Amino acid sequence: MMLDKIQFKYLVLAICIAVIASLPLYADNYVIRVAISMTMFSAMALSWNFIGGFTGYPSFATAAFFGIGCYVGALVQRAGMPAAVAWVLATLFVAAFAAFLGLIILRLKGHYFAIGSIAIVELTRLIISSWESVTGGGDGLNVPLMQGLPTEVASRVLYTMLLIAILVFLVSVLVDKARLGFGLRCINQNEDAADMVGVNTTQFKIIAFTLSALFCGTVGAVYASWVGYIDPTDSFSILLTVKVPVMVLLGGAGTLLGPIVGAAGFVLMEEFFWASFLEWNRAALGILIVFLIFFLPHGLLKLDYSKIKRHFFKAQIEESKRN
Repeated sequence: MMLDKIQFKYLVLAICIAVIASLPLYADNYVIRVAISMTMFSAMALSWNFIGGFTGYPSFATAAFFGIGCYVGALVQRAGMPAAVAWVLATLFVAAFAAFLGLIILRLKGHYFAIGSIAIVELTRLIISSWESVTGGGDGLNVPLMQGLPTEVASRVLYTMLLIAILVFLVSVLVDKARLGFGLRCINQNEDAADMVGVNTTQFKIIAFTLSALFCGTVGAVYASWVGYIDPTDSFSILLTVKVPVMVLLGGAGTLLGPIVGAAGFVLMEEFFWASFLEWNRAALGILIVFLIFFLPHGLLKLDYSKIKRHFFKAQIEESKRN
């Protein structure tokens, strides 16, 4: 029965991928833009899940990796290299940066690690803003536009983001089934005990931290090519670094499909609030965070829906008896 449920979930995922891939054939620009946002945030949420979900380290450094990917990709393209080469180089640079950074920051734990990861975002933003001769400072950088009609460019970006999200998901599946996944979950449960039973906690945490960063770098580089202009405020947004963990928590941290469900649901809710309650958009994000903490701490995929169904039918039966 459990196997059937897993197969059903993967079947639904495959159908969703097919629907998204077919959107350029019939959907308008707005729908494609929303789909790009969903696939982009799905990739980043799946990436964050390595360090925040599997390992249990509350990282808020996502915006730093995304922003560095934006700027490395933009600078490589401005040097005359093709966009695809810029995306690969941005990925490698962010991975190397995260691995080096992990040696330092992963000595911290709990809220100390969380504060340190936020500091990384602000530090990188300040460096980018101050290095005007290379990054353009606060004025930002123009990025060579992708060739083609707007609809063609949007389609290529959608397929690229979808491919990245699928790749991160496949890596997540491999990690979950490998010794690395077991080690990361041991660290999440009790890091000291994991260390005593032979898990190389330092190495495993650095790998998880690097995996959580490198795909965000890829997404950032692709995003820079798509929008054609980047600046420190947008690329290193604190709001972005809060959104991604919230998406994972909404779907279910430490699960394979939870980050995708959370990212898709969050993007759709955000679109609704932007359209209906523009001035209250950030307030809605705060309310969602409070709701997750108190009423949905384990996410949508970890809810016991059979128990909810039993309570619902029990309430219906009692109501009918009273009437």
